Amino acid sequence: MSTPTLRDRLKPVELLIVSALLSIFTGLVVLMSSRDLILSSISFGIVFIVCLVAMAMFVLAIKPNKNELLDIEEQNHEPEKTAPEKTGH
Repeated sequence: MSTPTLRDRLKPVELLIVSALLSIFTGLVVLMSSRDLILSSISFGIVFIVCLVAMAMFVLAIKPNKNELLDIEEQNHEPEKTAPEKTGH
């Protein structure tokens, strides 16, 4: 089994960073326009969650390319390592 590339391992971090940047922007806009810290915090949290869920759905909707399909097939056909059975009462 091949180890995941750095890009594959950092993909979730990218989604979190983009969501955080969009929510920080929204929070700052609300804070500057209303000068209400609580409203700004609420908008930050809502936008963060909505962006994170929306981007995760977009990632799930992307069709895998040829290399990804081959990798999925390799992972499905690998023999699973089973733990030794415990004998004894």
